[in-house]
Amino acid sequence: MKKIVLVFAVFCIQLGFAQKVTSLKIENTGQKEKLIELSKNQITSYNNNFLKFLAGLKSSDRKVTDALLSAKAKEIVTDKVYKKLSEDIHFNKTLEIFKSGYKPMIDGSSYPMIQYKYSDDKSQVPTELVTVVFEESGKILGVKPFKK
Repeated sequence: MKKIVLVFAVFCIQLGFAQKVTSLKIENTGQKEKLIELSKNQITSYNNNFLKFLAGLKSSDRKVTDALLSAKAKEIVTDKVYKKLSEDIHFNKTLEIFKSGYKPMIDGSSYPMIQYKYSDDKSQVPTELVTVVFEESGKILGVKPFKK
């Protein structure tokens, strides 16, 4: 009996893989899909905000940096966080945009994101990146330096 059940299960699996799709209907659920890419205007605006943030971080001007943070980020960013960012970002090097798009979050939402690399890093996959996540308004939600 066990052998018959096993043979039947294998047959069902093979039958499932052997099926052809002859037509496919995609239904619009009414939800607005987010674009995968940022527009040039968004990139320019977000980049300008991040450059102002970097200038404030470099000069330890908390008033400038706080003004560019989202309300959510302001709740959790402390002096320790600013100090760690100042240590992990190389102010003596030039950052350039490596990639932009939307960053998906665990809750299913997504936010505009720009990844920066240091301009002296000529490797195809940079060894150091700085990922910046924004609100649609341009306020900064998070800054995360990453090193391989």
